[in-house]
Order: sequence, then C-alpha cells, then structure tokens
Amino acid sequence: MSFRYYTATTLDGYLADDHDSLDWLLTQPLEEGGPMNYDDFYAGIGAAVMGYTTYRWLLDNELADGKPWPYEIPSFVFTHRTITPVADSITVIDGNPADHRDLLTEAAGGQDVWVVGGGDLAAQFAEAGMLDDMIVSIAPVTLG
Repeated sequence: MSFRYYTATTLDGYLADDHDSLDWLLTQPLEEGGPMNYDDFYAGIGAAVMGYTTYRWLLDNELADGKPWPYEIPSFVFTHRTITPVADSITVIDGNPADHRDLLTEAAGGQDVWVVGGGDLAAQFAEAGMLDDMIVSIAPVTLG
C-alpha cells in the first residue's frame, strides 16, 4: 500500500491558473491506454484524499450539471471548514495527515491512497512521511 500523488503540471510548474481553472489541462490530448494513463492508475486506488480547494473545484466543475460524485471509493476532504459532503463515500477530516494514517490505510482496503489535487496537501503528506510516490505529467503549456 502506498500514498501516491498523481497530478499534472505546466512547463512553468502550475496546476491551476490564477482563477483555479484547469481548462488548460482538460484540453490536453491524451493517448488512451498510453503511459501514465488514468485508468491503470485508478485501478489500484482504494481511497482518495483532497483538500477543500480540490473538493470545491470538483463540485463547481464536475458536478455542476447534475453528475454524481466521481469517485465510488472512500474519499476524504482535509479541511477546517464545516461542509456537508455531497456523497455518502465522503468523510471530512481536519488536522495532520499522520493523525489519520490508520483511517486512510484501512479505508483503502489494501490498495493505494491517492492524494488528489494541488501541492499543498501533497506537501503535508510528504512532511508527515506519508508520500511514497509522485507521478507527475508535464504538459507543454505555460501559465506564469
């Protein structure tokens, strides 16, 4: 079991633009079944963790037209805010990742935990000694 940060970045090191938009990423051509493909990665994931900004982005962009929560696996949102989860599979937690290691490991059921979204939460996992893999796709785009 590993804690894995699977993300993308621009040539100049950004994930989102000044308006927290991922439009640049969502327009990139992808080779189905190619190297680093999402389906192969996701097949080994048992739980997902994200911060509030990623959670909010998913609500505003992926669920805006009535789609259901995109993850059937247990999902954890690290935030100090009071939020109401939009799916039964979502748990809101606060604090240091190390405080929740056992909970996340158990929820993943022997599979990996995906650290989703921006670098802040990934850095917290790394600081806690809980970031085993960083899988970064670099797109030929600049935002800065």
